[in-house]
Amino acid sequence: MDLIPAPVSSVRLPDQDFPLDRTTTLTAPPELAGAERWLRSSLTAATGLPLAPGRPGEGVELLLDAALAGEAYRLSVRPGHAVITAGGPAGALWGAQTLRRLLGPDAYRRAPLRPSGWVLPGVDLTDGPRFGWRGALLDVARHFLPKSDVLRFVDQLSAHKLNVLHLHLTDDQGWRVEIKRYPGLTERASWRERSMVGYRSAGRRDDRPHGGFYTQDDLREIVAYAAERAVTVVPEIDLPGHTQAAVAAYPELGNTDVVDTGALGVWTDWGVSHNVLNPSEATLRFFEGVLEEVLEIFPSEFVHLGGDECPKEQWKDSAAAQARIRELGLSNEDELQSHIIRHFDRWLAERGRRLIGWDEILEGGLAPGAAVSSWRGYSGGIAAAQAGHDVVMCPEQHVYLDHRQAPGEREPVPVGFVRTLEDVYRFEPVPAQLDQEAARRVIGTQANLWSEFMDSARDIDYRAFPRLAAFAEVAWSALPADPAARDFAGFEQRLAGHLEVLDALGVEYRPAGGPHPWQTRPGVQGRPIDGPPPAV
Repeated sequence: MDLIPAPVSSVRLPDQDFPLDRTTTLTAPPELAGAERWLRSSLTAATGLPLAPGRPGEGVELLLDAALAGEAYRLSVRPGHAVITAGGPAGALWGAQTLRRLLGPDAYRRAPLRPSGWVLPGVDLTDGPRFGWRGALLDVARHFLPKSDVLRFVDQLSAHKLNVLHLHLTDDQGWRVEIKRYPGLTERASWRERSMVGYRSAGRRDDRPHGGFYTQDDLREIVAYAAERAVTVVPEIDLPGHTQAAVAAYPELGNTDVVDTGALGVWTDWGVSHNVLNPSEATLRFFEGVLEEVLEIFPSEFVHLGGDECPKEQWKDSAAAQARIRELGLSNEDELQSHIIRHFDRWLAERGRRLIGWDEILEGGLAPGAAVSSWRGYSGGIAAAQAGHDVVMCPEQHVYLDHRQAPGEREPVPVGFVRTLEDVYRFEPVPAQLDQEAARRVIGTQANLWSEFMDSARDIDYRAFPRLAAFAEVAWSALPADPAARDFAGFEQRLAGHLEVLDALGVEYRPAGGPHPWQTRPGVQGRPIDGPPPAV
């Protein structure tokens, strides 16, 4: 049945098919109204069938079974009756996604290609996810992505049963979220005068101003749209590094005794700026104000506060920062960064939320309630899990999907290690070094799409797919823990049918034989890394 991600179990019943027609109904209890609404809207658009509400025991029916886990479901198809039995609203939505897939690629169109011939194959299917956090990071700070493209990406995640959109909203190169008490963050920090084209060593620039931001209502719309599709949006407000855009708008946030922060603009280079936040109480109050508005927009349990790649040269040179270290009784600049992260860990916990940050937050001592996104390999995640902290595994050596998919000059702006479709399929999120108790701390995994070299949805499509489909199966399905034992050939066979789904969705994925001519970027220099990724 070409299902990706693969279900826990499925049995095809060839003589039990269920043809759909204009009399077919769709029914659900109030608790599953969201999944019912989504399924009716999607299938009516694609098939032209009204799928009016009906009576229990007929048509397509969604049922609730509290004995199942919240994201688990069963799907049974017989002549005249298809039943999705779910443990909760998310499970019902995933069951609805599977039912849609059983109708074939044309069920992903936005208008019907034919008036009849829609058939659900007879099946008994049981399913549920391996991990609770199955995420993808979308970097909208380096290159802004219009709201409509973010909503489209949410649809792509949900179609693959990925349930977390990590939205990287702020960085040195741009601030993308409206904060009403600090209008300068959108008036000044949301755009830059120009952008690098490719890697810095080429010295190429696009002298077109770049920018944009999401209003608070835009973001509420994205959150609500994602929730209807069982996707949680986790916002990221990076601090204390990756903050030059904020300092450009509010110079008092910077280290004013060592740099003329009033002369700074939003950074036009890629990489890591040395202009970081000062560690004063006033700066903490500023970002508490930012986060108060962020919490009003995003109901997610976790809030990502970055904490990565914070150069500390300015703190070493700043008399004010050194005085702050002495005032707080700290030993060094690493502990100063840890103080800032711990402060916001407590602040979020007091409001019923949890901090998550990149694995640099381990430096100087990890905040007690914090979770870790392990990106510099497995080691940070291993240390955090063994210390009793929750971990999301996203090592750059495996699941940074901005990294190139093949060697050679045809890959557009080739970056990083070669990470093929098979490489991603053989990624294992739980390190073998962890014992059973620590392994339970690995709450999930995430693929990251950093956008320095992606300036449109078409670029994101190319780098994400079809590798994100392979990642989705790693995150959802019960694959062998030994990557070498995984049936990649079987996945490739199923992928052939799945690519027709991507075609119907309008996803401009990378063809197996290499990019189409219009997907190349001749002459734009990247940053390829030769040789295999280092062991992690």
